[in-house]
Amino acid sequence: MISIIASDMDGTLLNEKMEVSEENAAAIKQAQSEGVHFIVATGRQLSEAKPLIEKFGIQVPMITLNGAAVYDVDGKALDMVPLHRATVTQIMRELNLANLYYEVVTADGVVSNSRTMHIQNLAQLLNNLNPDTPFKLAVSLASARVELMDISYVDDYQELIDDHNVRILKIIAFANEGPKKLKPVSDKINKKVEVAITSSSRTNIEINNIRAQKGIALQHYADELNIPMSQVMAIGDNLNDASMLRIADTSYAMGNAIPEIKKLANHLTVSNNENGVGKAILEQLKSNRQ
Repeated sequence: MISIIASDMDGTLLNEKMEVSEENAAAIKQAQSEGVHFIVATGRQLSEAKPLIEKFGIQVPMITLNGAAVYDVDGKALDMVPLHRATVTQIMRELNLANLYYEVVTADGVVSNSRTMHIQNLAQLLNNLNPDTPFKLAVSLASARVELMDISYVDDYQELIDDHNVRILKIIAFANEGPKKLKPVSDKINKKVEVAITSSSRTNIEINNIRAQKGIALQHYADELNIPMSQVMAIGDNLNDASMLRIADTSYAMGNAIPEIKKLANHLTVSNNENGVGKAILEQLKSNRQ
């Protein structure tokens, strides 16, 4: 019996166009109509995630920024787990030494120290998701999206550390070279501070407070509803989903998931471009009815 379904967004609920398909939306509505709680668990911030779901008139609670911020169906913050300032200083030092571009996500939105680098990274992501898209067109599309995004710019990230009204929830670093460039930095950071380091693609690392993990947030959500983990299902495709796939008794890896996630999950669905989330939901709803 499944009573809670938690789904990642990028590479999972969202297709290559970064949209929720009508099939996935219909499956979510069907689950809700049958009394199953649906919750999004994403590395995105609320302002990036919420409109994509609400487009279909769906209201769901959200675990955002890998568990650093949790919101109810109305968008009210239920919990926030920021990084400690001393920890942020250590992280930034290592990222700067490695000459990596990174962005800081605060309770008030994403902060970058370079509009040009932000656009280039967004363009690279769009290009990776749609290899047939010429990079120049991806840059143009990224530039247009930046105008719509909740992002601000600073000359120096030290401004954020010095301002004690700012809550830093996540740091995300990028490298087109992927793990070859990012893993050594992750290893150095892990030796100096206790943090949770995951990734949502091969070209980034996402750094959170050690208590800010999707699995921990999902456990708290289930506890609040007095629902055992034996009735919880989680779906994901990448490393930042691992903690919730481990903790949920029923876990699904997407057809496009990385090998580690496919090995970890106890079920496999089709890819995000084939409505894998919707198919997994309907499969479990059918089992619920039997």
